Amino acid sequence: MTSFDAIVIGGGHNGLVAAATLAKAGRKALVLEAAVEVGGAARTEDFAPGFRVSSIAHVLNRLHPDVVKTLELEKHGLQIARGDFIPSVALSKDGPPLVLHGAYGEVLTGSTPSEQSAWKELRAQLLRYARILKPFLSRRPPDLAGMSLKETAALGQTALALKKLGKEDMRDFLRVLLMNVADLLDEQLADTRLKGLLAFDATLGSHLGPRSPTSLLGLYYRLAGETGGAAGAQMLPKGGMGAVITAIRAAAEKAGVTIRTAAPVARIIVEKGRAVGVALDNGEMLHARTIVSAINPATTMLDLVGPRKIDTGFVRKVKNIRMKGDAAKLHLALDRPPQFSGVDAAGHKGRLVIAPSPDHVERAFNPSKYGEFSAEPVMEITLPSLSDPSLAPAGACVLSAVVQYAPYALKEGWDAGKPKFLRAVMAQLEPYAPGIGTSVLHAELLTPADIEAHCRMPGGHWHHGELQADQMLMSRPVSGWSGYDTPVEGLFLAGAGSHPGGGVSGAPGLNAAKRIIAIKG
Repeated sequence: MTSFDAIVIGGGHNGLVAAATLAKAGRKALVLEAAVEVGGAARTEDFAPGFRVSSIAHVLNRLHPDVVKTLELEKHGLQIARGDFIPSVALSKDGPPLVLHGAYGEVLTGSTPSEQSAWKELRAQLLRYARILKPFLSRRPPDLAGMSLKETAALGQTALALKKLGKEDMRDFLRVLLMNVADLLDEQLADTRLKGLLAFDATLGSHLGPRSPTSLLGLYYRLAGETGGAAGAQMLPKGGMGAVITAIRAAAEKAGVTIRTAAPVARIIVEKGRAVGVALDNGEMLHARTIVSAINPATTMLDLVGPRKIDTGFVRKVKNIRMKGDAAKLHLALDRPPQFSGVDAAGHKGRLVIAPSPDHVERAFNPSKYGEFSAEPVMEITLPSLSDPSLAPAGACVLSAVVQYAPYALKEGWDAGKPKFLRAVMAQLEPYAPGIGTSVLHAELLTPADIEAHCRMPGGHWHHGELQADQMLMSRPVSGWSGYDTPVEGLFLAGAGSHPGGGVSGAPGLNAAKRIIAIKG
């Protein structure tokens, strides 16, 4: 057996962050990645000759500042500057688009002065409320059954932050916390384009519609993240999301992490209730005092450990984690850049959203409840090669879009359903970008089933579990086990299925590593 202090299963960004943090603390760390490249859902890949794209995640909007600082990512080539923030463009068939500029709408254009004023007030309110939740992202969730003095103090700080809001804001925060996003938007805004954009953002990546209870939490989660020190800011990294992975990998290797790719783990070796190593698919055995799984929690516990070695109550909870994805990913290789009606050059380099109204988003969501895809899907579109010409041949263009709603368990099956859904997506694009269909050289549509196979991501869900009220904070991945520990001694969880959830933040990996360092000295 080869020995390490820590073996990290999974070379996605969270696994690399966990390993790098442990190595910087003096641990001998090994990362085992099943694929031939690290990066998971944040890889930059070829999808057609001469065309490259961010495979699943395509917009950087929540890389945690503690990760950037701890791993010194800027020294390893990561460039995040306020000037690189991209606008969000709410497209319209019937008129000009509406645009949120800067860090999630610091400036709103394309709407009336009264709507701009209403948005300024609502944005400020949302950011104030998101700041209450933000500290929870960078620390282990409190163990309510046995809180330490430090955890009690942290909760006290949250209570103090609530009190500082003032009576009126505090009452309103508690009132709207579990609201659906459509009701809040109807209370404060009038422009359906703006409301559609916000409704889309609140429900992106979740099995929710704007009128689903608690859907507002999705918007808070987005605004609790930050890029370049600005809440809600978004950017398209040069080189795609793979450039972020390259910087994290460089930091890990400099810290002394050993990385092995094409090394799938077959099982976690458990002896007398303790994880002591892993066995690879090829039969090789590796030993470590600590095993860190940065892959899906259900895969970890049910497949790699096995239910016979875990308490039946815990097994039942893990089996009931909801993790069936609703989002597909579209990649188009175009022979020329598309022209979206009414959008200027800066807008084409931003984030283009087709979500005409909250009602449209809700209607798009409804079929997914019954195992059917949306005939009029909503989507987030980027044209990354306009900012980074290295991603496409000269004169050509890459289109990357996240498309909802496409249920993992499609009733008719995705073999039959995929061509129909692709036609629906292209039909939805055409009125906004006339002629785009004639410029397509190659189309790649990744359904949740494809994402599952491509990224070893059960259910094709990029959060590794629904990010809803009953699967967040102290209940992520399951109640009673939210602090990265597991019932198997020496085994820890560090992936998106752990607190605080998905998105390219690195927070689960960093928090898990800090937990291991704290309890193991």
